[in-house]
Amino acid sequence: MTPQADILGEFALLDQLSTAVLLLDDKLRVVYLNAAAEQIFGASLGRIVGKRIIQVTNLPDSLLLRMRDALDLDQPFTDRQIIIEPHGKSPTQIDCAITPHRTERQQNGLLLELNAIDRPLRIAREEALLSQQEHARSLLRGLAHEVKNPLGGLRGAAQLLSKQLKDPDLEDYTSIIIREADRLRELIDRMLGPSTRPRQDPVNIHEVLEHVRKISRVGSPQNLQIRIDYDPSIPEFISDRDRLVQVLLNIVGNAINATGESGDIVFRSRVISSFTIGGDRHPLVAAIEIIDNGPGVPEALIDQIFYPMVSGTAAGSGLGLSIAQSIMNQLGGLIECRSEPGNTAFTVLIPLEIL
Repeated sequence: MTPQADILGEFALLDQLSTAVLLLDDKLRVVYLNAAAEQIFGASLGRIVGKRIIQVTNLPDSLLLRMRDALDLDQPFTDRQIIIEPHGKSPTQIDCAITPHRTERQQNGLLLELNAIDRPLRIAREEALLSQQEHARSLLRGLAHEVKNPLGGLRGAAQLLSKQLKDPDLEDYTSIIIREADRLRELIDRMLGPSTRPRQDPVNIHEVLEHVRKISRVGSPQNLQIRIDYDPSIPEFISDRDRLVQVLLNIVGNAINATGESGDIVFRSRVISSFTIGGDRHPLVAAIEIIDNGPGVPEALIDQIFYPMVSGTAAGSGLGLSIAQSIMNQLGGLIECRSEPGNTAFTVLIPLEIL
């Protein structure tokens, strides 16, 4: 057996742990990481093994110093509330235990145990977001019932009135009433989102992303850059392709409007293992990020942008993101947002129901 195979066999049980575990050699190169660590770093063992830890993630200098001290002094250390930034992912707050480790071949190394302490906070935030969405939908359903009934009566009365009018010029007024009643009814239907059950079709997420990218190119500013950063390991899965296209088009459209004439937008796809959405743990989840360099979401709106009629722009209707979030809820997924000036990322989380 190869040394790598020996290591994989020796640490196979670590894949069952929720704690992220990494094995580094004396040069701080990654020798092994378990499934929980793959989730933190957003990459598989095959992509990371052999790389120095600083090639995988940005680390505080203090933590690197602790690692070298652990090797030189053969002494364990623990650092708490450390911020690391895996390349291509958002920063993560962790507690880190560093333990010197020696293999059967008498090679020195380090065993790192990483506990992502911001994950419980994220799960609580997602559950609150889903609960707020459900309350908003309940409110909208009640509002729709109360509004549609008088609208139907108003429209019917206008139709009857138009038949009684002898002056053709007066029919223009009843036509306006009928058109505006129809427009309000359509607005209510849009606020409620799709009313039919999602389709269950095989979906290739990169085919969907490329389709969205081509559509977004039409009529967009000439200097707009749309770059791609795809993880080809994401498998096909079962979902509703058309609704995913609708969700992504809405997010990309907002990004194009935010960045203006010389925007820079990135389509990024990653696969996450053992991920929780709304209290349900999924073996695999696709994380689709749309990242732009626009001015960002106003801080006062960041917790409200998925509510109906909330918009960060004067021209926005405030319905697009609310409907997109409702669609993702129907598909068992979620949309998250993090934003600061020059770096706004909407992440679409899609459970992978494998074919």
